[in-house]
Formats: sequence, structure tokens, C-alpha cells
Amino acid sequence: MLSAKTQLLSLLVFLLTQPCFSIDFITPNQPLKDGDFLISQAKTFQLGFFSPGNSTKRYVGVWYYNFPQKYVVWVANRDNPLSNTSGVLTIAESGQLVVAYSEAPEAPIWSTNISLSRDNYNNSARILDNGNLVVFRDLYSDKNVLWEGFDHPTNTYLPEMKVGLRKKTGEAWFISSWKSPDDPGTGQYSYRIVLNGTVPQLYIYDGSKPYMGMGPWNGITFSGLPAYGVDVADQLSQLFYIDDENEVSNYYTITNSSYVTRSVMDYTGVAQRLDWNPQSETWKASWTGPDGQCEKYGHCGAFSTCNSFRIANQGCDCLPGYTDKFEGGTTANSFVGCVLKPGASLCRSGEGFRKVSGIKVPDAFNAELQSDLDIKACHNLCLKNCSCTAYGASRLNSDKGCLTWYGELIDIREFSDGGQDIYVRVDHDELAKDSKKKILKVLLPVLFIIVLILVITCWVLRRKKRERSKRNLTMSNGSERDDIAFMERFSDVRSSNESGTTSAEVHCFSLSTIIAATDNFSFANKLGEGGFGTVYKGHMRGGQDIAVKRLSITSKQGLEEFRNEIILIAKLQHRNLVRLLGYCIQQENILIYEYLPNRGLDRFIFGGKSLLDWRTRFNITMGIARGMIYLHHDSRLRIIHRDLKASNVLLDASMNPKISDFGMARIFGNDQNEDTTNRVVGTYGYMSPEYAMEGHFSIKSDVFSFGVLLLEIISGRRNSSTFDDEKTVNLVGHVWDRWLEGKPLEIVDPSLEESYDVNEVLRCIHTGLLCVQESAAVRPTMSEVASMLCNEKTPPAAPEQPAFILKGKGYLGPVKFSYNTESGGSSGAQMTVSIVNGR
Repeated sequence: MLSAKTQLLSLLVFLLTQPCFSIDFITPNQPLKDGDFLISQAKTFQLGFFSPGNSTKRYVGVWYYNFPQKYVVWVANRDNPLSNTSGVLTIAESGQLVVAYSEAPEAPIWSTNISLSRDNYNNSARILDNGNLVVFRDLYSDKNVLWEGFDHPTNTYLPEMKVGLRKKTGEAWFISSWKSPDDPGTGQYSYRIVLNGTVPQLYIYDGSKPYMGMGPWNGITFSGLPAYGVDVADQLSQLFYIDDENEVSNYYTITNSSYVTRSVMDYTGVAQRLDWNPQSETWKASWTGPDGQCEKYGHCGAFSTCNSFRIANQGCDCLPGYTDKFEGGTTANSFVGCVLKPGASLCRSGEGFRKVSGIKVPDAFNAELQSDLDIKACHNLCLKNCSCTAYGASRLNSDKGCLTWYGELIDIREFSDGGQDIYVRVDHDELAKDSKKKILKVLLPVLFIIVLILVITCWVLRRKKRERSKRNLTMSNGSERDDIAFMERFSDVRSSNESGTTSAEVHCFSLSTIIAATDNFSFANKLGEGGFGTVYKGHMRGGQDIAVKRLSITSKQGLEEFRNEIILIAKLQHRNLVRLLGYCIQQENILIYEYLPNRGLDRFIFGGKSLLDWRTRFNITMGIARGMIYLHHDSRLRIIHRDLKASNVLLDASMNPKISDFGMARIFGNDQNEDTTNRVVGTYGYMSPEYAMEGHFSIKSDVFSFGVLLLEIISGRRNSSTFDDEKTVNLVGHVWDRWLEGKPLEIVDPSLEESYDVNEVLRCIHTGLLCVQESAAVRPTMSEVASMLCNEKTPPAAPEQPAFILKGKGYLGPVKFSYNTESGGSSGAQMTVSIVNGR
């Protein structure tokens, strides 16, 4: 009779020899030979022998199962390769997991080096579904873990893998790069948490020197990574931080099993978080570091900040109270740090602190954590100690805990969004500047009101004088009379806003003020020009940037349009409408707007490779739609814009759209829906057919213009573009042809590649075609447009014949176009075209 153990072993051998059978464990009697593999139970990871790149050496590693390429995430014998394919991974008699040559198993080249206290013949090793290779004592249980591969990471940071250190022993878990694509040996770059005194910080190291500092933990993330790609809001992953008496560590977990992500420390010194796109079968970087000079450790030296958008001094600038070491010297193009301003004293000489906002806090190697102090107590503590150079809150959204810095302040970066605040120690003179600024902030409004009263008084007196001499004016003075009448007709703009309350936001500026702000309308300040005239950038004495619209003598926008634009923009308040700051009617007609640094949308979507990804384009589209909904439905007066186009959509610093140019707009009463004019104004290509042909306009005229603009945003081409291989005369016709052929995605801007959501783009094309239908009656309202864009379902109506297209191919009737929205990616999109033939 065979023993039970022998029978079990025979059964196991039988199962292992069956086709398509895979195992995930190693036992003393079941080693893993070169050419065999272990596959985790859920088939997410695979373990086996491999040769990286062009190398012929063999390593034991872990990689993603069934991916198009072998993305290795962990290597056992990274610094001890095998020279041939006779290797074996097994549980030795000692109980250790070893890599050895099959002909010499007693001489391992790599071992787990476990401290064993008893007979461990029954140890086993298993590859888990998170990619962790684990050695167990006897049974597969969390209580029997002897050794984990996650405690010895290589160049990849996986979910549930820790980076950190044990405080008592100094044992560290850190990510280190490969030497090269062909050599997974321990490279020179590492990603690790370091404990400087009492303050843990995250760094990328180049050998023994910091290469990028990511700052201390602030309760949400590390202070140098305000936009680190942990998508808690989308429930994709969560970031955890441990800091107790035993260890300080950091790890993250995945809450959506379909989300595949990893962080890699590249052999070139670049760290990236990579997210897998199953549709394109590629990795997309959601975070990269260091990204630019400012992210390299200490780039600007001591007592300085670095801003990647700052051109001068390699992006460097001094903190308040400090000056460039070589200011005015001969060290051109070299910035090595800042020093205290000459004559300044920071010790018991009336010194104080200046706030510096939106930054990565300085390196905390010389900082102390005050865990029980609030920010006020921290201020007092730092002020009493002359060696304390700065202080700041250690945790975001917390009243307790702060950091105090002593000595040099190094590795500070400025962020355009996010970041933290610190308070830098400055001398009495620097504080006095702050006091003067505060006084000016109070005095300037008072002085402005006084000046405004004087100006209004002078204007009233001048007006009365003109009235007395009005009968004696000649025809040559007609323009002056127009100005007077104009001011009378819209004087209410300066006195009330839409709700009827007093408003001081729209001002009448003198021509001399505008000339000074624009440097006499210099060519260097010119932003652009059109039929209305020229737009200049200006800079007011108070530091505010403005956009100045100067109407030319031959402008298509006359006095009535000028008055119209002032009244409309002054009364309309919405985040997606441009804000009017003032006007000037002295000698010429001028409008002053808020300055939007990214200028017109047309600069980003036309004329070459676009700078906008699909998500940004979609957000801009929704912003324009919200602005139009406000004009059509939500404002006190119903407004028809009549000139909506890409160049009339301006973008602020955060790429938020703002609709501009209301010179052609018309006001409707609450009960009025349409009107007719003998004077057709606007831009051909964006005009609806009923308006261009008959002068008939309504809110559906603006819907048509929005539809043309939406198709331009998707395609990156103007409606007036030519298509040599087509019979169409414009973009709308080109899109319609592709729609009829069932190939609408061919019109998408090639620069987007495959980064967009197919279903979302199809829905946008469908909605755009509904907007440009020839019949105004069947076009949707802007509220319906916004609903269709946001709704994941197919728009309910099929588009009919668009306007202004050649009909050489024949119009076959309404087209029904549907697509599957159950899949979130492009691979799930299915298209059906049904053409109803006309009789």
C-alpha cells in the first residue's frame, strides 16, 4: 500500500502534467526550472526566468501576465545573474528560497536569507495576485509569512508595496533603478523616505546625493507633490502614510480591480507613475519627476524660490528680505542663491515674518516638528529664537502641528495651483514695506473716489458748458455731440448693475491713462486685430493687467454697437463671460477688459499641432455652453450673441473659456423669442441660414454658431477649410459626409491620437450636427445641448440635412446613428448607420 503522502505527491505530479494547468507555488519537492512559470490565482502576475533587453544572462523575475510585452516589476537575483538556462528556483533543505544552477543546488547564487529557528522542510513560496512573492511556513496563511519580495523592491513601486524605514533598526524599503535596460542590477537612482531628525521626507537620490526633494508629509500628500496622481476622487486608488514609534512608511492601494498602475524609477533618474490603457495597450504617465529644472534639488540655492514659468535667472528669485548673491556682478546666467540684504538685522531689531504662499516647503533637514503647537504659538516660538528663519503649518486642514526651520532655506518651488504657506523671517525695513502697501491699499480706493468725484464734477461742468454752446456748434463738431449724447444714454451703466444696486466695477478712463497703460499703443503690446480695430495688452499703475479694445475709424462696430457692448457686459455676470472693467470715449471709442493670458481659443485649435488634449477641449465646450445658457435663459434679459466663434472665446490661465465681443448682441424681452433685421452682422461660416439669407435671428441662430464651433474644436480645423478630395465646401459638409459613410471618427483632430473617449467624441459630433441643421425649428436649445453633451446615452434625435453644404452626393433623408456606451473605452464602441430613403 502506498502511503498517503506518496499518493498525494503522485496526484500532484499528475495534475502538473495536464495541459493548460498552472500553479502559483513552489515546494521543496516542486521547484521551478528555467522555462517553467508560476501564475497567480487571478492570473494577474507571472513569475519565471527571463533575459532583459539584449542580455543573455538569466534572472528570476515577476511581470504582468498576458500583456503584449514583458513589463518586469520585480527581480530576485538582480545583482547575481545566471550565465545559462540551467537555473532553478527552489526551497532548499535549509528552508530558504534559493536561485541556483540545477547541477549545483547546494551552492545558491541568491537566497532569501531568512532567520529560521526550527525545521523548515515544509516551507513553500507563492506568487500572489498583487505581484508579491511570499515564503510561508507550512500553510498558506498571513500568520505564517517568513519573507516577502515586497520587502525587497527593485525599480517598481506596486500597490500595497511599502516605501519607508524602521526607526529602531534603520532598515529601509526603497525603490532603486536598474543599471540599464539590459541590466536590472542595482542602479544609481533611488526613491526613498529619509528621516532627517524628527521630520520624514521623500526624495529621489542620485547615489548618496538628493536629486529631487518631494518634501515632508502634510496630511494629504508630500508637500512637493500637490498634484500627485492618486485619484481618490475617482475611487481608483488611495494613499496611506504611517508614522509611529516603529516605522515611517508610505503605500497605496487600488479600490478598482480593473485599474492597473505602477510607479517606476528609471535608470536615467526619472520617476513616473504609469497607468495602463487597455484600449491602446500602452502606459500613460500621470506623474513624472523631476519635471524641469525647478524640481531638481536645490536648483536655485539658499533663500530662493524656483518657478518654471519664470524666464529670468533660470526661474529663480529671492525670498522677501534677501537678494541675489551676485546681483550687479559678472556672473551672467548663473544663479547660486541669495543672501540677507545688506544692513538687515534679524535678531531683536523689530523683525517679523512675511508670508510666502503656494510653494513646496523648504527641505526639512534643519527643521523641527512642533506637533502640539498651533500656527500662532509657532509664530511666537520662532520669533523668540534668532536662529529660526521660517515657520509653517506641518499639516493641511489642521489647527495643530507646525515646522520651524533653522539656518538656510533650500529647495523651495512655486506652484501655479496648490502648495503650502510659510512665514519667512525678515527685518524691520521689509516689514515697513508691507505696512506701506497696506496703507496704500486703504488710501488708493479713497483717493480714487475723491478723484472720481472731481472728474464727475468737471464732466458735469463741461457738459453744462457744451449745452450752452450747443446751438453754435457746426457740422464739424458732430462727433463731439455724438459723444455727449452717448454718455447721456448709457450713464446708468456707471450707476447700477443688473440687480439695480450701485456698482463701481465699470469705470470711465481717460485717454491719457490708457496711453500710459499701453505705452502709447506700442506694437510690442499688440495682441491682435480684426474688423473692429486692434486689441492691446496694458498694465495699470496698480499692477493689474488689462486688454484694451481700440475701435478703428473704419470699424464695423459703430457707436451703437459700442454702447451696446458696454451695457450688456456691465450687467451680465457669469464665470464664462468676459468681464468689462471700463471704457474711454475721449477722442475715440475704447473698451477695457480683464486680461486673459491664453487669449483666443482659435490660437489653440487651428494652425498646426494642437496643444489641447480631449479632456481640456470638452471642458472648454461645456464652459461655452454654460455661458450661452446664461445668455439665453438665466439672465434677466434674453441675449442673442450673433457672433459666437473661436476667436471670440477667450481662455484664462486655467484654460476656462469666457465668451467675449458683445457688440453685435441683441436684447430680447422675456416673452420675445425671435426678430428680423435688415442689417446682417457677424461672421460668415458661423451664421445660421435663416439669419444670413433673411435677417431672421433667434436663440437657434446662436445654437447654429455653437454647433459649427463644436465641430471645429473636435476636428482642429476651421469651417472655412478646404478639402481637396471632397466635394464639400466647408467643415460642416465634410463632417456630414463622414457621418453618412459611418466614419465620423475620421474628422477627429489627428493630434489627439487615441487619447479620447470614443463614445464621448461620437456624442459631441452627433450633438454638433443637431445644432447645424438647416431648419431652426428642429435644432435643440442650448440647455438641451448641454444635457446631451453630459449624458452618456445617445442623443434622442437623428440629425437632418445641415445648412450650407453641397448636395452633389444627394440627401437621402435623416440619418440614425447609434453607439454602445456600456464600455468606457474606445474598444467598446459599436456604430450603426440607418439611412431612410426619400421618396
